[in-house]
Amino acid sequence: MQNEPVYRIRSVDHALHLAAILAQEGPLRLSEAAQRLGVARSTAHRLLTMLVYRGFAEQDPDRRYRAGPVLRGARASEPVADLRRVALPHLRALTERVGETTNVMVVDGDDVRFVASVECAQVLRVGEREGRVLPAHLASGGRAVLAGRPEDEVRARYERPDSPVADVDALLRDLRRFRRQGFAINDGRTETGLTAIGVAVPGPGAAALSIALPTARYRRDRLTEWVAALTDAAAAIAHATG
Repeated sequence: MQNEPVYRIRSVDHALHLAAILAQEGPLRLSEAAQRLGVARSTAHRLLTMLVYRGFAEQDPDRRYRAGPVLRGARASEPVADLRRVALPHLRALTERVGETTNVMVVDGDDVRFVASVECAQVLRVGEREGRVLPAHLASGGRAVLAGRPEDEVRARYERPDSPVADVDALLRDLRRFRRQGFAINDGRTETGLTAIGVAVPGPGAAALSIALPTARYRRDRLTEWVAALTDAAAAIAHATG
């Protein structure tokens, strides 16, 4: 798990974010890159030019940018791009409803990848996580997805010499509890001072939604309200994606 650096270099952050988008979602145009980063087209062009120079991107004849040879091993996923497009309006509505930052993510192997985030307006808040990768067994959305998997599948995944899970039996006990209650909690496991509640998006995929907030603002008496809001949004996204 990596926390955000105290002194974040904005240009490096933007370049890495673009590389992650190209690897996970596939080709995009200059205007789309500028919109995703919230920067001017000239800034996006400079970033993409540098990614092309270093082999992280390449430009097609139709002037779209795609993952370059350095990222060729990463899978560009059209379903991820579709999920982000469909989920964003529901994330915005969810953030408005609960007043906290919300996320949509997908489980990929041992990791969970954040596809989109919508920050809340509060001064003290969890920042956007789009493009971030966290261990699936620690993040709330990843835990919610794993809770819906057969136990023998989870055990086979994590009982291996290089497993990131030290105690698989303890993980399975947690997953049984999450399965019964219909949601999962990340109580500071990925970042000190952060609490997140996650639910899986219904259906055959590996997507999940989460509400992330400072632990100081977490209240057990609001948990039922938060879970209901997450469940409604997850059902709406599942319906919209068919």
